[in-house]
Amino acid sequence: MKARHIAVVAKKEFRGLASEKTILLAVLLQVFIALFSSFLMVGLTSMYDPAALSGYSHFRYDIAYAGNETPLLGYLEGNTALRVHQMDLSTAIELLKERRLSAVLYVPDTRPDSDDPVKITLYTLTDDLQGAVVDVRLKSVFLQYEQDLRTVRAGRLDVTPIPLQVPASAGSGDFFGFVYGLLVPLLVFLPGILSAALVIDLVTEEYQHGTLETLISTPVTFAEMVWGKVLTCVILVPVQAGAWILLLSANRIAIANPGLILLHVTLASSLLILLGAICALHYRERTAAQFVFSTALVVILLFVLALPYNPLNLVARLSVGAAGAEQWVVLGAIGLAVLVLGYGMQKYAGRIWREQSGK
Repeated sequence: MKARHIAVVAKKEFRGLASEKTILLAVLLQVFIALFSSFLMVGLTSMYDPAALSGYSHFRYDIAYAGNETPLLGYLEGNTALRVHQMDLSTAIELLKERRLSAVLYVPDTRPDSDDPVKITLYTLTDDLQGAVVDVRLKSVFLQYEQDLRTVRAGRLDVTPIPLQVPASAGSGDFFGFVYGLLVPLLVFLPGILSAALVIDLVTEEYQHGTLETLISTPVTFAEMVWGKVLTCVILVPVQAGAWILLLSANRIAIANPGLILLHVTLASSLLILLGAICALHYRERTAAQFVFSTALVVILLFVLALPYNPLNLVARLSVGAAGAEQWVVLGAIGLAVLVLGYGMQKYAGRIWREQSGK
């Protein structure tokens, strides 16, 4: 197997990528997402952590307070994001249905020092973005009132509770958990999945277009042709993943260890690309190969995600600079798996070559 022949095939495939609908649609999709990354960030974060959404709203919301007057009413009136109206419950519910109110609170006649629990009923708008923001605003008020109730009723405790020392957070833990634990790994591994699907198209087209007979008459072997296609797809992975890292950095999301992240992503994606190439070599038909590969991909992802030090977990740790020496063990294991799978693909492609050429 000659590296020069592999490079020639890779160059040919790069020139032909402009006509590949799979890669064009994938790139256009990523560019479209990148253009609206700020809106995507706000939308996804609001589903993962509604509290993060409240920071984007500076509007005062009208709410109704019904029932007994308690210190909770003073806390609500002191919140600059809320405009409180005292009224009876039936009138408040009707106004809420007409969307003239954002929420309705009903507070029963229960003294703070009573033995009975204080049950507060909250009515909000369902399936509404405004309702999510109001829920977050009210949560802080409820927590403040809850602390008052705990202080008033502390005399009923038989034992002294152990104080819980929670370190002060520099920001929203849920927000950063979403960005670094979910968004970054998914974005940088997305090119690997797309490249694995692309290599299936590149290999099966040799069968569909009937170009194997022409290939036999050239100095390039079938294995070299397959490796050239695999190399093309592998090169695309760090290019696209690096573009994602740059776009995230442009959106003021700091990414530590970008070089190591690209190395992990490229090696892990190489496994998927080699698996896709083997599926294409075996089935020789695009639809069947893509179906089998997609099914195998789901099984592999479920198994990998069950491991404590899986590539997605390591990428999340690397992006925040918290990865330890275990990353090199995982990197070595993935590299060994790439060598084994590449050797198997080489042998399989060689056998197919001998069958096609009659040697």
